[in-house]
Amino acid sequence: MKKVILHYLSFILLIFSVNYLYAQDNRGYIVNVGDQAPDFIINGKNIIKENKGKVIMLQFTASWCSECIREMPHIEEEIWQVHKDNDNFVLIGLAKDTDKRPQTKQEIDFMINKTGVTYPIFTDKKSMAFNLFAEKKAGVTRNIIIDQNGKIQFLTRLFEIEEFNQMKLKIEDLLK
Repeated sequence: MKKVILHYLSFILLIFSVNYLYAQDNRGYIVNVGDQAPDFIINGKNIIKENKGKVIMLQFTASWCSECIREMPHIEEEIWQVHKDNDNFVLIGLAKDTDKRPQTKQEIDFMINKTGVTYPIFTDKKSMAFNLFAEKKAGVTRNIIIDQNGKIQFLTRLFEIEEFNQMKLKIEDLLK
């Protein structure tokens, strides 16, 4: 009887572990590496279609997100300043609206001034773009790297220096 109970508990633990690992790997994304990036429009431009042939970095951010504010100077210095003059690279910051209200221009300007970034940041109205990539209630501070063919090549969540460095290497590799 003890063996049966131990096997049963081991099985439950295995199922729980697999589910936990899957949830950790997914991190709230509804897309995966290798997927075609969904089309979306910002300021009248279809970001994916109009930048075909280029490496695209999407940075989902928000003025109220302390982790975003911490990451943005690193993106500015280690990615934007390195690649901004490369015609084959595009970096777009997307300020995610909250469920209750949009990001105001003043809030975005405050975030830009606080972080010192110079790359373009646009309002992601009603989080329309965000919701194509991540679950509606998923947290912000996400970067998505898209290759020249519109395929997702790298996904980040939160600001972890090791993952950030891997993302930089992926960008450099794609730009070769």
